[in-house]
Amino acid sequence: MNYSDYTRAMLAFFSCVLLGGALRAQSEGTQPPPAPESQSAAANDAYRPTDQISAVPNRPTFSTTAESVQSGVFEIEYGIEAADGHQNINGLLKFGITKNLELRFANNPIERDAGIAGRGDSGAGFKYKIFEEKTWRPTFSVLYAATIPTATAEVGAAALGHSAGILVSKDFGKHHVDFNESVQWLGRAGGSGFDRDYFTALAYSHGITERWGATAEVAGFSNANATTPATMTIMGAATYNLSPRLVLDIGIYVAPYGPLPRLTFFSGVTYSVGDLYHRHNRANQKARND
Repeated sequence: MNYSDYTRAMLAFFSCVLLGGALRAQSEGTQPPPAPESQSAAANDAYRPTDQISAVPNRPTFSTTAESVQSGVFEIEYGIEAADGHQNINGLLKFGITKNLELRFANNPIERDAGIAGRGDSGAGFKYKIFEEKTWRPTFSVLYAATIPTATAEVGAAALGHSAGILVSKDFGKHHVDFNESVQWLGRAGGSGFDRDYFTALAYSHGITERWGATAEVAGFSNANATTPATMTIMGAATYNLSPRLVLDIGIYVAPYGPLPRLTFFSGVTYSVGDLYHRHNRANQKARND
């Protein structure tokens, strides 16, 4: 499958999911109003502090949500992967500079491939939210990241690289969809230019209970050169919210084609460490005083 065929298939699937979500959201909008006791409970909730810190996980998908970490909030994500011939520990640090600007730093402190172990590469970049979701309009953001070749020899990249892409996210009731399209410039050893590939991903998540959720994703890279073929992954995962600030995940992804392990298990955690601007604490204190 070449890149154009792959992209058309992903876009067709994405369109089907959006149409289905829209129809479901429309049908949910025609449901009768809640019973009086439910309305009373909702009214009581209005007096509770609502400006609390909530995690915005990028895990467990390869794609990135268009939503941003809250302003002033520092958030960490760490996880492990285990497969035949491949294991790693991967991390992502995020900080909300403003409501729309998020700084990001990624690193794989431990990487093991084909029996060779060492440090993995690092990455630094930002995500900027151009506009938020409103009625029919999805949240739309742009993402830039630079690959920093910090890996041990034969484990990671041998040169600096770059990537840039667009992120689209939309809620349909309890259903959430993320779509990514990006281009990646892979630095060649010795600084002799760049190879280029394209990344496409579509992720779907749904809350099953108040704490449990399910996530699925189809993602892949086009071929970068004659020795780096295209890859594709299909992922399924479960998430569990221990609190609004702490989210656990566990799942598997399979690789239908490409030079990846056929089956990889993973697990990880997302935690909003704290509000460095102390805005949420002040908002909650004001709500209690009122």
